[in-house]
Amino acid sequence: MATVCPVASLHQEANPSRLKVGSVKTLAESSNLTSIPSHYAFTTSASSDQAVHSDHDDSIPVIDFSLFSSSNPDQRRKVVSDLAKACQDWGFFMVINHGVPEGQMKAMVDMLMGFFDLTEEEKREFEGKHVLDGIRWGTSFNTSVDKVFFWRDYLKVRVHPKFHCPSKPEGFSEVLAEYAGVVRKLARGLLKGISESLGLEPGYIDEAMNMDSSLQRLTANLYPPCPQPKLAMGMPPHSDHGLLTILMQNGIGGLQVHHGGKWVKIDPIPNAFLVNTGDHLEIMSNGKYKSVLHRAVVNNKDTRISIILSNGPSLDTVVTPAEQLVDGESNRAMYIGMKYKDFLELHQSSVLDGKSGLERVKI
Repeated sequence: MATVCPVASLHQEANPSRLKVGSVKTLAESSNLTSIPSHYAFTTSASSDQAVHSDHDDSIPVIDFSLFSSSNPDQRRKVVSDLAKACQDWGFFMVINHGVPEGQMKAMVDMLMGFFDLTEEEKREFEGKHVLDGIRWGTSFNTSVDKVFFWRDYLKVRVHPKFHCPSKPEGFSEVLAEYAGVVRKLARGLLKGISESLGLEPGYIDEAMNMDSSLQRLTANLYPPCPQPKLAMGMPPHSDHGLLTILMQNGIGGLQVHHGGKWVKIDPIPNAFLVNTGDHLEIMSNGKYKSVLHRAVVNNKDTRISIILSNGPSLDTVVTPAEQLVDGESNRAMYIGMKYKDFLELHQSSVLDGKSGLERVKI
């Protein structure tokens, strides 16, 4: 087995929970790094089920968003049906013809690359402490509880209902505000289709989840090249909180989805968004549409960046199964109601572990 570097120059104590943590980017760019520090190395059990399949039969569903506004009722019915199948069978799908200009997507990637290229000192200005802080830059997932660190730096920014943005690099605020707005519109359009696919009124989710005040958060993940990619993990298997997660990346693959009992590699489609259903859509649909485990792996050649906009209910919304989807003993409610804000605080305070957050509200 490959050797693992026992100590990193940027980390000063033996216990990972008490380390003074520097960014993975700085660590990866150090000239003498040939193996990963021991506290980034996952055991075999923690990174089990490594077999990855990319069979043609496992092609991820593709949804043509433009068909939702089609004047042809048959086309519109078909895309709603396709969306239902994608949510039920996969919980992940690609969205094409979404109306977001390619230049706008590229500008967002470039701006976030610019942020991660700031000096460590400059980025530390934006360190946050609490899950609901407007801006948080950091590394791993939650270094105060992580037993093993993830090969990932991140920037998390709340962009709705109140807009936040780092003051650097120059022009970041304008690019982010415009991008978040168009993606929020896309998310609400998809949620209308999902409402219909569940047999609800098109505006049901939008109204019940108070989407005018929805919590929308940008999470940008940077995965630098790793000298021992098979020993490290970018992000472990987990599901996402919220309703819909809308992701784009810089053309470098690394996302894997657990589907049909195996891990499936998702190759990026140029200028498409990857969308997945979150824990709160599972709750709202009473388990009909489930959030799905996914993970991020790293490589030893290319820097990957993934740019995620998570779209959740408002912080004060108590999310429960839709009444129309609960019918007596044969189809009783499977989840208790919990305020979205409380769910987020529970989620952030513990180790990231599969769908553990959702398990807390299961009946």
